[in-house]
Amino acid sequence: MSRFEFLNGNEALAWGVKLAKPGVIAAYPITPQTIAVEKIAEFVQDGLLDSIYLHVESEHSAMACSIGASATGVRTFTATSSQGLLYMAECLPYASGARLPIVMMNANRAMATPWNIYGDQMDVMYVLNSGWIQLFAENAQEALDMVIQSFKLAEDSEVMAPVMINLDGFVLTHTYEKVNIPEQELVDSFLPPMQLQSHMMNAQHPTSVCISAGNAHNMEFKLKQHLDLLNAIAVFSRISKEFGNFFGRYHGGAVEGYYYSDADVLLVTVGSIAGTVKEVVDAMRKEGHSVGLLKLRMVRPFPVKQLAEACKNAIAVGVLDKNISFGYEGTIYTNVNSALLQSGVFVKTQNFIGGLGGRDIPKKEIRSMFKVLLDNLEEKKVRFHNLRCT
Repeated sequence: MSRFEFLNGNEALAWGVKLAKPGVIAAYPITPQTIAVEKIAEFVQDGLLDSIYLHVESEHSAMACSIGASATGVRTFTATSSQGLLYMAECLPYASGARLPIVMMNANRAMATPWNIYGDQMDVMYVLNSGWIQLFAENAQEALDMVIQSFKLAEDSEVMAPVMINLDGFVLTHTYEKVNIPEQELVDSFLPPMQLQSHMMNAQHPTSVCISAGNAHNMEFKLKQHLDLLNAIAVFSRISKEFGNFFGRYHGGAVEGYYYSDADVLLVTVGSIAGTVKEVVDAMRKEGHSVGLLKLRMVRPFPVKQLAEACKNAIAVGVLDKNISFGYEGTIYTNVNSALLQSGVFVKTQNFIGGLGGRDIPKKEIRSMFKVLLDNLEEKKVRFHNLRCT
């Protein structure tokens, strides 16, 4: 029988790691991720998780150790945040290029300067091109479940790519919720031990890892990597449905819709803010407004067809970004516009920027975003919300 516990997002994710049974965990604590690796350390210390726990000297070392462990065929987990993610950024393409199925948690946090420990999604936007699958959790339950799904996704023979699970700093990592913890036996049935045959280091069958490839071969390697990463969209959808059948919880595939099919206007979100948007959608629909939500659970690879299909009947689509590509617009907005254009879905779009440096995004601000979309205003394509000054 599964059971319920009152957990924050960090602890819920740690439970997901425990249930997934990685053989190696490389840990370097950094706010607001620290609670996650501390909880995992407790599991190892108490004998509840049979894993080698490496307390390394930096985030760069954490990823280097993860690469070494994963290259030998061991299920591997690590975690980081913000400046730490950028510190390990040099190693990220080594992991993805070597097709190593590492799973990593990133507690989304603002970037310096000014120094700020609170949550926005600037950090992950710096590494979207690293070759890692990028997933985003809305709540603690999804964080736990996403760990289990992520190992199955990373280790799938059609994908073979590392996965980064993003949790909004403090808003999700430190907020407590009731979380269902599934039985270990059921998780073991869904996620059996990792058994990879190809490109793993083996003394009996020597192979090279992180090889050199010049201009005669490099492009083909990258094309293969790109095509297999695209496979992750369909594989993730299949895994999500399979997970729902096993555990009775279905979070959706790459895109989760909420009252979207008949909505005149849609707001596209990523991460924990989706929960607040759902409440606003409920209230506004009761008032007679035709509004809906699209939550991107996956940002890399980008679910072009799924997003376009969900938006095809809308009059206007807004994108709420908790990041800004300086000198241009929000990164998710750029991706959404590109996806709609290449899919032949010609709909008016609007970019809303909010939450930078942990700034609150209250319900009244989300209402105002929907109002802009409903009123069809176009004087500014990029709007900053909940500013103290302009």
